[in-house]
Amino acid sequence: MAKLVHRAREDAEFRFILGRSAVPVLAYFTGAWPKALEPCRVMDLVVGDIAADYTGRLTVVRVDISRCPAATERYGITGAPSCLLLKEEEAVAHAAGPMTIDEVRRFLEGRL
Repeated sequence: MAKLVHRAREDAEFRFILGRSAVPVLAYFTGAWPKALEPCRVMDLVVGDIAADYTGRLTVVRVDISRCPAATERYGITGAPSCLLLKEEEAVAHAAGPMTIDEVRRFLEGRL
C-alpha cells in the first residue's frame, strides 16, 4: 500500500486524523476475517493508487474495523471493505464492497 495512506490502529488515532485533515477524508474500512481478506487486499492496492492520484485534495485512511469499533459504529459500517467519504467528520457518501479504481473515482466525482 502506498505510504500516502494513513492507518488508524485505534479510534483515537482515527479521530486525530479526521481532526487534522484540511481536505475531505476517504475512510476505507477493512477487516481481517476470512471472507474479507481477499477483497480487502485488492482494495488496499486501489486506495493506495487513489491516495497518490488525489494527493493534496483527499486524505486517505485505512480503518481496521476490529480495532476501531467506535468509528465503525458511529458511521454504521457493517462489513468490509467499505468506503466512506467524510467532510468535517460528517459522512457524505458510503459504498460497501470491493471497488475498482474507476469505481472509486466515480464515487469521489463531484463530491470533493
